[in-house]
Amino acid sequence: MNDLKEELDFTLEILIKSAFYSEEEILNIIEEQFIEEDINFDNLDISLLDNDSYYFNKLKDAFFDLNQKNILSIHNCGYDLEEGLDDVFELCTHLNYNKLNPKGFCFYSFEDIEEVILEGSLFLTFSDFSDNKADALKIGEEIVNVLKEYDFNVNWDNSVDNFIEINPFIWDKSFYKVDNYEIEEVYELFKKLHS
Repeated sequence: MNDLKEELDFTLEILIKSAFYSEEEILNIIEEQFIEEDINFDNLDISLLDNDSYYFNKLKDAFFDLNQKNILSIHNCGYDLEEGLDDVFELCTHLNYNKLNPKGFCFYSFEDIEEVILEGSLFLTFSDFSDNKADALKIGEEIVNVLKEYDFNVNWDNSVDNFIEINPFIWDKSFYKVDNYEIEEVYELFKKLHS
């Protein structure tokens, strides 16, 4: 039971600190994840965070600039890398139907949020949509340049096979103060910017 309580507390803490989910969404995620367990969820303390979002706002602005440069840049995209890639390519397909052709993408998943909360480094996945290494390399360089314009300390070995790392990164997102720019919002934003 102690291990179960620790797992529940940890999951709840990460969901709250991510600041992407409402109280109702957090409760639904927790109930679904622990559906096999005999747990009473009535007394869960779900207090949403109201941080200043200084670092997150800089990241949000950098992602906005990247979207303007025709690079799909999405916050909290999928649970993990595989799901994030599926979501990005699905979004690209929908944009292609609207005669919009992003040249590449950049995102971080929920697992990356967990990593930055625990370790202080944010890892970004990036590439082009045609599996062209030269194009992907240019996209990586463009992403790094934009991040540096926002005074982020960026680590990257100029390889298309490795993530771009922002280190350090303080995860200070507020649930209340910022637009999320997750996949649905980026779809609408991208259409608005490029139609």
